[in-house]
Amino acid sequence: MTALDEQLVALGAVFQAATLVDRIARTGQSAPAPLGCLLRSLLVRSPDSTLEIYGGDDINLRDGYRALVGALERESSSLQREPLRYALAMIGLERQLDRRGDMLDVIASRLDQIEMQVEHFGIDHPNVIASFAALYQDTLSTFRQRIQVQGDMRHLQQPDNAAKIRALLLAGIRSARLWRQLGGHRWQMIFSRRKLLDALYPRVRP
Repeated sequence: MTALDEQLVALGAVFQAATLVDRIARTGQSAPAPLGCLLRSLLVRSPDSTLEIYGGDDINLRDGYRALVGALERESSSLQREPLRYALAMIGLERQLDRRGDMLDVIASRLDQIEMQVEHFGIDHPNVIASFAALYQDTLSTFRQRIQVQGDMRHLQQPDNAAKIRALLLAGIRSARLWRQLGGHRWQMIFSRRKLLDALYPRVRP
């Protein structure tokens, strides 16, 4: 994979997390495979490739790529406004996290504990998702800038849905960190739109 390909996988994962957050907030539903893919990505520490973080391929990031394409095309018909807002907020929070070595240490330590929990229960068990959610609440949600999720209050007030949303925000911020470590930056979405779209279109075609 080229450097751009690897960046797009990570950025696609940010947008995938954002689309799942939006879907849960609006409908209370989430597809198990993409959810599991993103949660597992939080526990991959020393991958041989970027794709390995997301299970070896990017099939579960397809909706994220579509949302990213919609954002880059700047056409109202394809723009997914809430996922874009969430994605940009996650990228912004990652920049704040990067300046907090103490918080990064806490996150790493807690992820070690969650990994042992996963070995016992499995990645999509409610107890595991609740642990990811608690980690997000105890760390990233303490920043002054917080992500305000909009949706149907009937779904947002359900504890399981709230936990999934927080866990996905944690996964999205992890992918934003990976994207930046691979050389990605927000200016690309402004000044390299055409290059990004050319690389993305083959990924979103059926």
